[in-house]
Amino acid sequence: MISTKGRYAIRVMLDLAENDNGNYIPLKDIAERQEISKKYLEIIVKDMVAGGLVVGASGKGGGYRLCKKPEKYTIGEILELMEGPLVSVACLANKDFKCTRKKSCQTLPLWVEYDKMVHDFFFKKHLSDLMETKTTKSTGKTSKK
Repeated sequence: MISTKGRYAIRVMLDLAENDNGNYIPLKDIAERQEISKKYLEIIVKDMVAGGLVVGASGKGGGYRLCKKPEKYTIGEILELMEGPLVSVACLANKDFKCTRKKSCQTLPLWVEYDKMVHDFFFKKHLSDLMETKTTKSTGKTSKK
């Protein structure tokens, strides 16, 4: 299960991408738009800065911004930074896990296939794929915000 920490990290990244104006974006603004406690977001963005997803600046004009363009981030990398490896069972989560049944386990291929499917799904999705799409009334054309 993906925790609120992982889900909120994606929302913060998306907010930073959609509201990018070249300046740092104050955390209080993100918290208000996303309706998430600023205190909880402080914990999340600390990990995001340490993991190299965002960069922060303190003081007047401070806040956060993305380190790279939205299309360069995968949802998988965001989730793995916040959640750890996206694996379903203990024997696949930890290479040092000792399982006496590993060589004869009939269910292991199921978990390997499932984990590959989940991994591929999240690592093929980019932050830019989630950005709000706007339809212009005058032209009827769709464009990214």
